[in-house]
Amino acid sequence: MVESMSGGGASGGSPAPPVEQGAASADGRTGPSSPATSQAASQAYAAVDLGTNNCRLLIAQPAATGFRVVDAFSRIVRLGEGVEHTGRLSDAAINRTVSALRVCATKIRRANALRVRTVATEACRRAENGQDFLDRVQRQTGIALEIIDPQEEAALALAGCSPLVDPACTNALVFDIGGGSTELIWVETVAGAPPRLKGWVSLALGVVTLTERHGGNEVTPEAYRRMVETVADQLEAFEDRHGIREAASSGGAHFLGTSGTVTTLAAVHLGLPRYDRSQVDGAWIPTGEISQISDMLSGMSFQERANHPCIRRARADLVIAGCAIMEAIIAAWPMARLRVADRGLREGMLTQMMTADADAAAAAAAGAE
Repeated sequence: MVESMSGGGASGGSPAPPVEQGAASADGRTGPSSPATSQAASQAYAAVDLGTNNCRLLIAQPAATGFRVVDAFSRIVRLGEGVEHTGRLSDAAINRTVSALRVCATKIRRANALRVRTVATEACRRAENGQDFLDRVQRQTGIALEIIDPQEEAALALAGCSPLVDPACTNALVFDIGGGSTELIWVETVAGAPPRLKGWVSLALGVVTLTERHGGNEVTPEAYRRMVETVADQLEAFEDRHGIREAASSGGAHFLGTSGTVTTLAAVHLGLPRYDRSQVDGAWIPTGEISQISDMLSGMSFQERANHPCIRRARADLVIAGCAIMEAIIAAWPMARLRVADRGLREGMLTQMMTADADAAAAAAAGAE
């Protein structure tokens, strides 16, 4: 467990060399608020988040209300598969991930991105051959991955989804359920400013690690309870340090969850015929209904979950561990509402890079006057 009182995170990102400009598909998505300048408004920025389970890319341009996404890519690669037992990234997982990163590299080159940031998280932090993997990625794709520590991972997650914190509340507990770790961030709302970080913790538990310990295809009620208890035991120290229950019991706090688990459960809760980000991102779920959704999913067979249009085979085993993590978090603190964020590290990186460039341009303009 890693815990701290202060957030961090670089606001930079590597400049990308000019390459051939290519067409990108726009989905019109607007990200978290960040200033745009006329000089940079037509320039693309790219962010890659390589997690234990997923490889995600987002390419966007600054816009008046934040940024406009011009291309995106996501693939489940299960990079951390087996690391819990072997301590190493497997050859099969590395091959899957390099293949996905080649797609990312091609999209970044075609977008002629002004600035790029590419980060890796828990699987690469834990694996003894993590640096060898990074070296291979750079040789074969040109992408220079940066392994970030849990503190920066938490800070980027907060930067990415903080626009969804309800300003009418005094506090929010933000959580990001990953494949190899889970970050929790306790924040205080500040009028007219970003939420103020009061504390954070990174648990070395995620959907991949829990699934490998307890199973994921056909999970017994006993195994599911053990998962919930495993997570619950690790939440107590965070509560003891920050006294979240007292603040939450006043009714002035809410949960804000970001991850594939949270968005999947939201889509199931909404009864969507297929996943639809426009309906999931920003949705509210009464926390009392989370256990009902979890009970329903954990009671399904693997094949039933695989056939569900919002889960599919790629998440059919991991979603049960995700449910267990969510249940433990929600049971630990008496908050009535959960807000769902289909955004996270990539949006946080984009926001930081665009803000840094806009601030630099404003300072240069002021100096020239």
